[in-house]
Amino acid sequence: MTFSSPSPSAIQRWTLAVVCVATAMLMLDIAVVNTALSKIASDLDTGLSGLQWVVDAYTLALASVVLTAGSLADRFGRRRLFLVGLAIFTVASLLCGLADDIAVLNAVRAVQGVGAAIMFAVSLALLANAFPDARERAGALAAYGATIGAAFAVGPLVGGALTSGLSWRWIFFVNIPLGLLCLWITRTFVAESKDAHARRVDLGGLLTLTGGLFLLILALLRGNEDGWGSTEIVALFSCAAVLLVAFLAIESYVKEPMLPLNLFRNGSFTGAQIGAFAISASWFAVFFYVTLYMQQILGLSAIEAGLVYLPATAISFFVAGATSAMQAKVSSRMMVVVGLLLVGVGMALLTVARVDSSWTVGLPGSIVAMIGTGLFNPSISHFALGSVEERQSGLAAGVNDTFRQAGIAVGVAALGALVPAGAALGGGDPQSYVDGLHHALWVCTAVCLVGAVACWAVLRDLPLGAPAEAEPTGPTAVAEPAEAVA
Repeated sequence: MTFSSPSPSAIQRWTLAVVCVATAMLMLDIAVVNTALSKIASDLDTGLSGLQWVVDAYTLALASVVLTAGSLADRFGRRRLFLVGLAIFTVASLLCGLADDIAVLNAVRAVQGVGAAIMFAVSLALLANAFPDARERAGALAAYGATIGAAFAVGPLVGGALTSGLSWRWIFFVNIPLGLLCLWITRTFVAESKDAHARRVDLGGLLTLTGGLFLLILALLRGNEDGWGSTEIVALFSCAAVLLVAFLAIESYVKEPMLPLNLFRNGSFTGAQIGAFAISASWFAVFFYVTLYMQQILGLSAIEAGLVYLPATAISFFVAGATSAMQAKVSSRMMVVVGLLLVGVGMALLTVARVDSSWTVGLPGSIVAMIGTGLFNPSISHFALGSVEERQSGLAAGVNDTFRQAGIAVGVAALGALVPAGAALGGGDPQSYVDGLHHALWVCTAVCLVGAVACWAVLRDLPLGAPAEAEPTGPTAVAEPAEAVA
């Protein structure tokens, strides 16, 4: 039996739906583990370093691969790469749920992060292709931004419910039916698109960026334990610096770089990366330590800790959804800046937390921060896509996602130098953990404020949904309809 090809409006609806569901899954797997960390530590007999890698193995893989994935998607087809990412993510989720050793879990989390990187890199490009109209795209980006904020904030609640009601393993098993559903929808309804003149694979750039980020994160994670002035840590930082400098040199030399440095001459493109890194290295990173505080210091259960974020999650979802209508009156530049400022204020409010506080201590700060997140996410996506030529949407999405995930990975690791997380796991004085958390929150507040000032200085408002004029010229993306179902 043969069915006719889906209509353009059906392609748009299904593309938006599958992109939002897939993005929710990969964002949940950053946040959902937070409320399950205590159970994971107990069941797999691990300490702080093992728990940090549960988060960082995933985000580091995301940060390292997402840029290449975006470039490959432009070259070989965005729908095709999206399907590959979904398949990897779904299989890796099954293996994560079956892991019986922390080393195995962290290794498979890295594989899961590779699948998530491919999905994340292609998501915005799929939306850009499905919604060429400026105002329709603004609405799609609003839904996409709401999904990111809501998924990250509701993650602790989902993780808490699954961990308390079933087992921490179900935070991974739940991805399997969702992943299979997304594979079917993508195969059936999502249109293929590619850049007929996409760049080749930049192997040198890929290896130096991945190696540099890995060594940087490893040094930050092990600095407290081994000593910041120790030979090993100094060597790790030095090697990371050499590789990252080599990456920049390669990108400025090769004919077809994975990260064309001339893109950063565009203030709006640069501002999108600054903003993405600032919110990720602060709010999304300190989330790890705030959730540990709620469970290990205040004694909340996994689901109780998740419920604390529920009011903020709901508000953020509606704020992000309203940004499409707000863009007619409020500039995207203003929403990015105000969003970062509110996130900073929210984290400052969280510094009232004490060892003997009640669970309500986190409500004001989390609500303010999530209002800021709701304003920020759709607006920064507008700049990330709108500041490059449309045929490079996969590359643009990959760059922005690289800065997002690198920010989370670096932030989680770096804040570990301020927060003696071992104290929350029975290895010290709870007051020392709370004091360290306060220091981390103030540093994160400063990061957001600096990011807001920088974004205000470099961002320039773009026509709503319109792509920027690119420096190189070339044909537009080649679009192919979704295949009919036979």
